[in-house]
Amino acid sequence: GNKTGLQSGSAEAAEAPAGGNAGKAGNKARTPHPALEKLFELYPGLFGARFLPLKRGVYEELVARHPDAFKPEDLKLAMGLHARSTRYLESVAAGHPRHDLEGQVVEPMAPEHVHHAILELHRRRQMRTPDEEGRASLRGQTVARIARAIEAWGLPREDYAVLVRSRDAAINAIVDEALASLAAQDAKAEALLRAFQAGGKSEQEFADMYGMKHGEVTRTLQRARAARQAPAAEAAPATSAD
Repeated sequence: GNKTGLQSGSAEAAEAPAGGNAGKAGNKARTPHPALEKLFELYPGLFGARFLPLKRGVYEELVARHPDAFKPEDLKLAMGLHARSTRYLESVAAGHPRHDLEGQVVEPMAPEHVHHAILELHRRRQMRTPDEEGRASLRGQTVARIARAIEAWGLPREDYAVLVRSRDAAINAIVDEALASLAAQDAKAEALLRAFQAGGKSEQEFADMYGMKHGEVTRTLQRARAARQAPAAEAAPATSAD
């Protein structure tokens, strides 16, 4: 129940790699929480050189597994710092699945969690980017990252928009830009597929004719075919227990 205490901790305190280099003179502010140091010792594959997204309920499991190693309130604070650290958010934003304490994959990361991690990273970088040109570049990177996340999930664009829509108009504008970018790519892919079907040439011949790489043509045609199949799949009656 120590919610405010969790939120008041600095996320950047978890940035220093646990296990050694943080305690040098002049770097005291970045010394990791002692419980994070302990987590690094116990689970270097999850809290060490690489951060992996953790399964839900991992805090309770750690308390049960190591009753003498952590005070519950210290562990809760440390886990909050860890989950808000930029390195952890980067791992979530990349779409890595959730892992258990043995380092085994247990479930995929929900698309809205990936989305929120991408946006939080965007906010942090924006705060460190005062010039307009840098901010415009950052926005473009975030738009592209959201577009990749939508494609990775394979959700229809409208469903994704409903899932992540917020009250923040500026954030919604970034999402809309990513959705528009995907729509433009789909339209280009559909045009290419129509030209390919009308031409009667092999993929390699078609690629040569348009000055494209064979692999690029293959991917674009696959994209267009998948987009054509999606409406049919959506039209199929869904069975639900509700």
